[in-house]
Amino acid sequence: MKIPQDTLSRDFYLQPTVEAARNILGSLLVHEDPVHGTLAGIITEAEAYCGEGDLGCHAKAGLTARTAPLYGPPGHAYVYFTYGMHWLFNCVTQPEGEPQAILVRAIEPVAGLDVIVQRRGGQPRKRWTDGPGKLAQALGIGEAHNRLDLCGPTAIISLRPGLSIPDARVRSGPRVGLFTVPEPWKSKPWRFLASLTEDEIATWRQDELT
Repeated sequence: MKIPQDTLSRDFYLQPTVEAARNILGSLLVHEDPVHGTLAGIITEAEAYCGEGDLGCHAKAGLTARTAPLYGPPGHAYVYFTYGMHWLFNCVTQPEGEPQAILVRAIEPVAGLDVIVQRRGGQPRKRWTDGPGKLAQALGIGEAHNRLDLCGPTAIISLRPGLSIPDARVRSGPRVGLFTVPEPWKSKPWRFLASLTEDEIATWRQDELT
């Protein structure tokens, strides 16, 4: 199936962030790379981060140079560097001034597979994009994409309609890596994971490895 040109609407990012993190599963994360063409994957894992009161969220520090994109308009990218080696891609949610976002943690690649496998350095297929740093590397998402508008026909990076994942194939649990975050924030079940069938993946696959 051809990747749709329409992006998720601005209104999608205005729904409650925890609901949006669940509902983003099955959407297509697309990078229209000017050099490598279309790179894309089906979102299979995402986490919600819900403002200054959420001690697992960067916004707990308030408005800083780093967190400023979180306070901006919904439907924009928040891309940050972590552990001195990884870029992570987030979608800003809620009206301007309410710093919330969804971290996209994993995708199932469906377009630009040759580029993705080269960037992932010979890793097995199941490890290409099964983490937020891995998917950003695979799709070529980095500092230059921070604050980008994800909505509209000229968006270089966007989220687009894809699969509708039934609740029976969605799991939730605590967010990853919040080692020093106190309860109840450490254990909030705001991480969502979807299981896909091979037929669903094949439906959206645009190319095969050459």
